[in-house]
Amino acid sequence: RHNTKNPLEKQMMQQTLEAARTSDLVLLMLDAKVGITYDLIETAKWLRKIGGSVEERTVAILANKLEGDSWVYDDSPVLDTIDEVNRVGFGEAIPISAEHGEGLADIAALIEEIQLKKRERLGISEDEEDAEDTSDQEKPLQLAILGRQNVGKSTLVNALLQQQRVLSGATPGLTRDAITVEWSWKGRPVKLVDTAGIRRGVQRDHSNVIEDLAVRDAMRAMKVADVAVLVLDAEARYLQRQELAIADAVVKEGRSIIVVANKMDLIVDAEYTKEEYAEAVTEQMEIRFPLLRKTPVVPMSSLTGECVQDLMPVVFSARDRWARTISTGTLNRWLEEVLFAFPPPRQKGRETKIKYIMQTKGRPPTFLLFCNVSSLPQNYLRYLTRNFQDTFKFFGMEVRLAIKKSAESNPYEKNIKQSWKGVGGWQGRKKRLIRDL
Repeated sequence: RHNTKNPLEKQMMQQTLEAARTSDLVLLMLDAKVGITYDLIETAKWLRKIGGSVEERTVAILANKLEGDSWVYDDSPVLDTIDEVNRVGFGEAIPISAEHGEGLADIAALIEEIQLKKRERLGISEDEEDAEDTSDQEKPLQLAILGRQNVGKSTLVNALLQQQRVLSGATPGLTRDAITVEWSWKGRPVKLVDTAGIRRGVQRDHSNVIEDLAVRDAMRAMKVADVAVLVLDAEARYLQRQELAIADAVVKEGRSIIVVANKMDLIVDAEYTKEEYAEAVTEQMEIRFPLLRKTPVVPMSSLTGECVQDLMPVVFSARDRWARTISTGTLNRWLEEVLFAFPPPRQKGRETKIKYIMQTKGRPPTFLLFCNVSSLPQNYLRYLTRNFQDTFKFFGMEVRLAIKKSAESNPYEKNIKQSWKGVGGWQGRKKRLIRDL
């Protein structure tokens, strides 16, 4: 039962109904201590209408809040409620206690039974399914959508999926937790995560535990992502401090970042093009966050769908660059050119030598410099990083350069001294030198 005049409730009901239509199993839960309500009866009527054949969809009723067996006795009102529920038409109710984890084994057995029936209906054997699981398939791209509240993150997700998969609207804070959607873009698997809007700490109501949990959920989704999409609001005109804080968290976590300049339909016109809009965002990023210079910026309008299709090619390109492995030979040829153009400064009157470089891992790209010193000046490291990004196109991510000091002494020096001992040794050599005089 919902109020059709409330657009938010209408969206919620439409998503619930769509989920039931596309499911193999629908679990209809009720409070066994309250009994059958009008909403339960109306929902059951609707489920019968869309039920289709029994082979395609199963509806099971869960009677919740039945801990232990204290409710099982003669003249128990709970037993009367269960008997009444059994007459709804979806078989016997399954007694459970979600809080204490009781009855979950019965649900697992039901899921296994439905899975076996579906395999038989589709003609899929267990061996074929195992072969599909072990086949060499591309790993899904983990994509997290981040940003402040009400910048259009959920609208962007719906525009990418081309369906109303998540709640969206003008009301801030509609998304309360991270919603993961498995999706396929041109045959390539994607795990798309829509996250809650992240407000500054001073703006949050910390008495509201839900918002704090939603922010933690969003940051958790960012930490496991391959690529993070930071959505900006064109109406703000300038990068907000909170957006820079989100970008900084993404970079420190070692993720690749892409900026979506959303709501361009509100400012782009005949005199101000989307290219100029993207260039303005890029310029602001370079001024306020130099590490993210030349970060890919995709201008779009997720509400109208304009330029939304430009995002995914940029996302996959960013993931490929982020996971790229560069050969040691290529790296050292680059290092030789860089050192020739601008050698490192002397430290404590001693020449600084960078002997060679190697990549220790990708995701994020991490490299090890072998030097005769334990550290390099920060300005020189920034020079190396900028040159490296320009050469290998590692934009929109942190390039981690670690320093390892090589041993100063000759590791074979001890063996060389020992070789002088024996017949003659250094004393015999001294006598021969004197005799030659």
